[in-house]
Amino acid sequence: MPSPNIWHWPDTYEVENHAQDVDGAIWRALRAACDWAGRDVVDVGCGDGFHLPVFAATARHVTGVEPHHPLVRRARQRVSDLANVRVLAGPAQRLPLPDSSADLVHARTAYFFGPGCEPGLAEAERVLRPGGTLAIVDLDAAAPPYGPWLRADLPQYDPDEVEGFFADNGFSLTRVTTLWRFERRADLEAVLRIEFSAPVAERAIAEITGLSFPVSYRLHVRRKPTGLILL
Repeated sequence: MPSPNIWHWPDTYEVENHAQDVDGAIWRALRAACDWAGRDVVDVGCGDGFHLPVFAATARHVTGVEPHHPLVRRARQRVSDLANVRVLAGPAQRLPLPDSSADLVHARTAYFFGPGCEPGLAEAERVLRPGGTLAIVDLDAAAPPYGPWLRADLPQYDPDEVEGFFADNGFSLTRVTTLWRFERRADLEAVLRIEFSAPVAERAIAEITGLSFPVSYRLHVRRKPTGLILL
């Protein structure tokens, strides 16, 4: 499924990435759930590689996987000086990786819809080693102000259904509230315009004063068993 924001406006999305989670709340929650220091990490749907250097700072090895070839090229350029990082082209449902080759599979804002993501979840499970962790970070569509904007553009989206899907598939849930902060008002408005339809973007711009606003996320975590499960 295309990601029209970063696929069509990668430079504006770069501004968005710098503005997101300026206090590092998501990174703290991820480390608490699954510290990757000295381990092998796979970032599914890595986009242009913005998060890869953060993982690479302490991981043994990091692999970014991205289906959109222009973003693959941008990601490879970003990490060209990092010896422990590589970027591969491929979709979530066919990861170009061998079985049991990763300790952490991370996907950020890539699994919004819950039902329908089963092939990607199965692939993540395949490449994880026993005891490894699948961590999915997604926007919390139930939490204002971002959630109502998202649901206005996607009225069929049911946050309770999505959360139920992940719970039924063995994931824990941690809610994380972050702060998005921009250096310029023009940047904030440009980002909202690539994230939402024109009417919803204008509504969001009117509702936000200043240069920052809170955005809530869901962190879903599931660990792969280390041995046989007896039923």
